[in-house]
Amino acid sequence: MAQVKWTLDPMHSEITFKVKHLMISTVTGQFRAFNVTAETAGNDFSQPGSIDVTIDVSSIDTNNEQRDGHLKSEDFFSAANHNQIVFKGTKLDVKGDEGKLHGDLTIKGITKPVVLTVENGGVVVDPYGQTKAGFTVTGKLSRKEFGLTWSAVTEAGNVVVGDDIKITAEIQLVKQAA
Repeated sequence: MAQVKWTLDPMHSEITFKVKHLMISTVTGQFRAFNVTAETAGNDFSQPGSIDVTIDVSSIDTNNEQRDGHLKSEDFFSAANHNQIVFKGTKLDVKGDEGKLHGDLTIKGITKPVVLTVENGGVVVDPYGQTKAGFTVTGKLSRKEFGLTWSAVTEAGNVVVGDDIKITAEIQLVKQAA
């Protein structure tokens, strides 16, 4: 079976994250610039050949310019030296509409294996004749495992930034003409 190529539909996709602040509330952010490509044997994603994600670190947006600048600094992502977050999928196990996406995630030059949960929204043909596939990808990772170790503690002993980062990606892909 011939390989089918898929590219990101950026108008219908987003990558967001949540992290605890002072351990009493949650801050939400997103990356505004990213790309996803995939190759599959057929349209159903049961046999993906590749799944590649690149995220522009400088596109981070937490709705606060000062915080975004801090996140781009050496304290966190070191965007000047590590301008991309890269995910290379190694295996996709989907049974029905749910599954696991295994891959290697590289942040700030550190690569670690991760397993993300995938909700397969299905494949449809849109009103313009384009074949589209939709997925919700969620996961949790430790920022400190990727060298994002900056921390501070309040007078009361509360940690300013939590270690666990919750990730949600709403991804829509477009099948490319053969």
